[in-house]
Amino acid sequence: MFKHHLLLIYRNFKRYKSSFFINLIGLSAGLSCTLLIYLWVNDEIQIDRFHNERLYQVIQNEHLTDGVQTVEGTPGILAETMAKEIAEVETAVATSPGFWLGQSKVSANHQPAIKAAGKFAGPDFFKVFSYPLITGNKNEILSGKKTVAISESMAMKLFNSTDVVGKEMVWSNTEMQAENHALISGVFKDIGTNSSEQFDFLVSYDVLLGPEGNSGYRKWTNYGPSTFVVLKKDADPKLFNTKIKNYLKTKGVKNYTLFIRPFAQSYLHNQFENGKVAGGRIAYVRLFSLIAVFILIIACINFMNLSTAKASRRSKEVGVKKVMGAPRGSLIVQYLSESMLLTIMAVFVSLLAVELMLPQFNQITGKHLTLQFNTTLILSILGVTIFTGLLSGSYPALYLSGLKPSAALKGKLQLSAAALLTRQGLVVFQFAFSVILIVAVLIVYKQIEYVQKSNPGFKKDNVLYFETNGKLKNNINFVINEVKKIDGVVNASSIDRELLGDLSYTLGDFGWEGRDPKEVVKFQRADVNAGLIETLGIKMAAGRSFSERFGSDTSKVIINEAGIKVMRLKDPVGKIFKLWGNDMQIIGVAKDFHFESLHRKVGPMFIRYKPTHTNRVMVKIKAGSIKPVIEELQKFNTQYNPEYTFDYKFLDQDFQAQYVAETRVAVLSRYFAMLAIVISCLGLFGLATFTAEKRFKEIGIRKILGASEFNVVYILSKDFTKPVLISILIALPIGYFLGKNWLDSFAYRIDLKLWFFIVSGFLAFLISLATVFFQAFRAAKMSPIEAIKAE
Repeated sequence: MFKHHLLLIYRNFKRYKSSFFINLIGLSAGLSCTLLIYLWVNDEIQIDRFHNERLYQVIQNEHLTDGVQTVEGTPGILAETMAKEIAEVETAVATSPGFWLGQSKVSANHQPAIKAAGKFAGPDFFKVFSYPLITGNKNEILSGKKTVAISESMAMKLFNSTDVVGKEMVWSNTEMQAENHALISGVFKDIGTNSSEQFDFLVSYDVLLGPEGNSGYRKWTNYGPSTFVVLKKDADPKLFNTKIKNYLKTKGVKNYTLFIRPFAQSYLHNQFENGKVAGGRIAYVRLFSLIAVFILIIACINFMNLSTAKASRRSKEVGVKKVMGAPRGSLIVQYLSESMLLTIMAVFVSLLAVELMLPQFNQITGKHLTLQFNTTLILSILGVTIFTGLLSGSYPALYLSGLKPSAALKGKLQLSAAALLTRQGLVVFQFAFSVILIVAVLIVYKQIEYVQKSNPGFKKDNVLYFETNGKLKNNINFVINEVKKIDGVVNASSIDRELLGDLSYTLGDFGWEGRDPKEVVKFQRADVNAGLIETLGIKMAAGRSFSERFGSDTSKVIINEAGIKVMRLKDPVGKIFKLWGNDMQIIGVAKDFHFESLHRKVGPMFIRYKPTHTNRVMVKIKAGSIKPVIEELQKFNTQYNPEYTFDYKFLDQDFQAQYVAETRVAVLSRYFAMLAIVISCLGLFGLATFTAEKRFKEIGIRKILGASEFNVVYILSKDFTKPVLISILIALPIGYFLGKNWLDSFAYRIDLKLWFFIVSGFLAFLISLATVFFQAFRAAKMSPIEAIKAE
């Protein structure tokens, strides 16, 4: 019986070549898309899953006057205190955020320094996190103040060996005042891509804390490090959350509450609203998972529609089999076997296509995905194959096997209203999804374009910056003066932190005339050198910027417009801003500029004149002079700082990096939209082909009776354009809702214009019309004599 089914399937594939290839191409495209998205989604959800399932991160809510803001930074001594005082905590550790030591330099044996990413970490780091060690004891590896742990690859770079315990390493960072000498106490395996935390070396947390009572991070009012806890097996996370909510109040800290979230969820669930988790990257995981499912479904719809469309061709086969006594079940098995075999063939084609497309897909997504046929992947492919085969073959199998023998043998099949409605409904579903994707692509594209072209409040083009290290460290004015002498340099100054996303902030002790003592406000802050505002082209709304012409400006401050608005000051220039017990005179008001992404509104900010606190040099370069200026900067570095390589970054690249996720979504959405349209049009093309063949004689008679080619094209096209128009009417409101929901994540966003939806609908209609018109025109051009001869 199985051999008989295979023979029939082979004959049907051979007999109906066009529908076979349309179905094969459509299913292969849908399965390729599904498999690529599966690899990406699986990689996303596996990140950080290898750690202890009882590992949690402690998060802090700031209760401000204008709402609740959630931050991952916590008091520096929170981890060790919770481990001592809270019974449910098995182990706790504090670490610094990745960007604190993210641009460090390390060296050994007096060799030139190399770039590396580091972190401060407490002594129980390797007991809390499941990073495997090559050498070293996880209970003691970071217990000494002058100890570091390094990665396997760093050990090879510095010493060409992993047997390095006890050897000395020198590391430095822009934030540190001097070079640090430390002994290597262990080597850990290189951090895999399945970890959200990426670092090359770990420094004892005691270095950050400093001597007892002599560090800001030993104070409960100062925070920044991250806190992680492993709860005991019998601990209830919900009860633990309740217990620690007001823990900081017992330490004399107001306006802050604590809660925990599973660390395995931190990568995907990284956005908060009103103090609670409200999404993050998980939104894109869900979005692309849905896209994969829908694209696969529309590929299956092609098979359903084409199979039912050619029912009249196979009706006699069904009739003969039923007359010969074949039960309906055997016919269902035959047609399901046909769809299953076609799906299996499509799976092999899609595997080959995915292997070819993976390098480009990895480049778009920034990942390192590979086709590794492990148990999970094999079972997933098997599941998708069965799902696709059964879904695509279910409706044709039930429809064809249900034909009455008498009508089937005569070949006179009339589609019932329900069958006709089902087929048109499937076409509507296909194109509605395609139109939604077109709308989404247009909205995402326009928002990204808006972000890229928007004025951030400073001039980001032709601005590079670099950190001072080694001999140049703490000689910032000498560096700036030398840099200004380089031909092509327009201006140069310095700042303490990276301008975008790295500025410090405080809810500390500050005030102003008329301030409400109950009001809780957070200020971003930046320490800068003279000329920074001019170098970046930041506009002043009132007053002046810092300048050496006015003597020392160390007791002066500049506040942005958002800060003045919160302070509700009129004529603020000249008034006093009390900061940490010091009276700072406001000498200027800077127009708002974006020091974070456009997802957030510009918040209050003050800028201090602190040249000695700045070690990042900002250089404004004349257009067309970037290459020679960089060459001169490299020569300068070689002359004065030969032990360190010259590393630099461009400000406009930092600006674009804030929107990497959105840019990738835009590119992927464009590809998926094109794929959905192609698959939908393949189905429409096949249906139009079969309709033209089915009405072959009718067309001939109409032409004999005087019908023009235009009339014939109109008659054949109108049956397909109606469901497409309906799909457009359904899709546009859904597209509007989804687009608005996505745009709400941006504080600064485009307005949804009517033409977005008109263009999307018109484009979809035009593509579908062109697809049908091609077949309709071919049918209209045929000779009516051929139609009569066919009888």
